[in-house]
Formats: sequence, structure tokens, C-alpha cells
Amino acid sequence: MLRHIVLLRWTPEATTAQRRAAEAGFQALPRAVEEIRALSCGGDLGLTGGAHDFAAVLDFADADGWRAYQEHPAHRALVADLLKPILAERATVQFDV
Repeated sequence: MLRHIVLLRWTPEATTAQRRAAEAGFQALPRAVEEIRALSCGGDLGLTGGAHDFAAVLDFADADGWRAYQEHPAHRALVADLLKPILAERATVQFDV
């Protein structure tokens, strides 16, 4: 199984409504993208300084499933419509579990 982790830092101008919409967009992905085996996401709890604002963890059967997700229209729409307008920084990692 392949695990994909995304860490996002929002712009200072990002509103609460925009942040909630981004989270809802991630939560809707498994219904649209059949390759997603599991997804969990949420905003940072603020327990330490310097953390990113949001994280998403997605599991796929293999790298081909992850690649299909990357090209899927639902993922592309999430990025273009909900993330890019409020995104200051992004980090990702993929690894086998």
C-alpha cells in the first residue's frame, strides 16, 4: 500500500470559510476517486509552533492508484478551486506501508 501525506500552510488572508471548504473538499474525494482506499485530514491543533496548518493522509493500493488520483478531475478541481487561492506552502511525501 502507498501512503500519500500532504501538509499545507494557508495564506494569512485565508478565511475560516475557505479553510472549511478545503477540508470538506478533501473529505469528499473518496466518493469521487475510487483509487483512494482511506483518507483522513484536519487542521493543526496548535500544540507546537512552526507546524503546517492542515494535513491530509491518503492511502492507495499502489503507485498507479496514486497517479490516477493525481490526474482525476475531482483532485484537480480541489487544487484549482479550493487550495490554490489560499495556499502559501505545500509539502508532500509518499511511502510504502
